[in-house]
Amino acid sequence: MRISYILSAPPSKMRHLPNALTVLRILVSPVIIVMLFLDSFSASVWALALFVFASISDWADGNLARRYGAGSKFGQFLDPVADKVLVLGTFIALAFMRPDSVVWWLVGMIALRDLSVTVLRAVEKRRGRTIKTMGIAKLKTTFQLTFLIALLLLRVLAFVPGAVGEWSVWLMKPAIVFWSLIVVTLVTLYTGVLYFTKREYIDE
Repeated sequence: MRISYILSAPPSKMRHLPNALTVLRILVSPVIIVMLFLDSFSASVWALALFVFASISDWADGNLARRYGAGSKFGQFLDPVADKVLVLGTFIALAFMRPDSVVWWLVGMIALRDLSVTVLRAVEKRRGRTIKTMGIAKLKTTFQLTFLIALLLLRVLAFVPGAVGEWSVWLMKPAIVFWSLIVVTLVTLYTGVLYFTKREYIDE
């Protein structure tokens, strides 16, 4: 009922909501990192819940901005920043906690890809051109969020006694996590290369 009320609100009352969600995603990110380092059942549950909330807000702010025509230059700048703070911050925290599987050189390659695309956007903007987000870039986001949510969920389930906990611990074996991250990194790098090789996504 409350959700339908929010969605039925007039555009004038909704124009600030997308940016508010984006800012909230930035504020939630350090809390997630702190919860991860506490490494208890309750903290792991909070980390998972907040990360899922932040991931949903990433989808919601863009859809609300399009629905209510509430897009802004500030929002276009802040949204990818919020995404990077959330995703890269969580990757870095996990690299500290699980250096045997979430290895630094893979996290570094993911960060380098994001930094390179950000620099490319800035360069093209100075030339008066806008880089449109490629549809396939959503694949990168899907792989990254799926990997992180799965790992955070397994951390929670590992505290459960019995077969559930045992299977969760097994699925978090360094080899399984490492090769899963390899796939995520390859997809991330592939979408980054496309931004530098495909020109049809640039609005002159």
